[in-house]
Amino acid sequence: MSKAGLTLDLHAVAQQGNAIENALHQAMHQATDTRIKILEIIPGKGSGQLMIRVKKFLKRREQRLQYKRIEVDEHNHGRLFVHFR
Repeated sequence: MSKAGLTLDLHAVAQQGNAIENALHQAMHQATDTRIKILEIIPGKGSGQLMIRVKKFLKRREQRLQYKRIEVDEHNHGRLFVHFR
């Protein structure tokens, strides 16, 4: 069961370079525009490279200013939650 207000599953675009970045940008904008408190991002488990890419995206200054904290799901390390202010 999800505790998120918005969910982004990256499985569909995992092999499409720029599509990953675009999906992340769109989800972040949608979450802030609609004042959603939690965005669930599902990069999946796999090799972990997609999770690393998502975390790097979220650590950028322009993204970091939008949210309060990031939480990796303790029961499923293939998803994380972005908590907004």
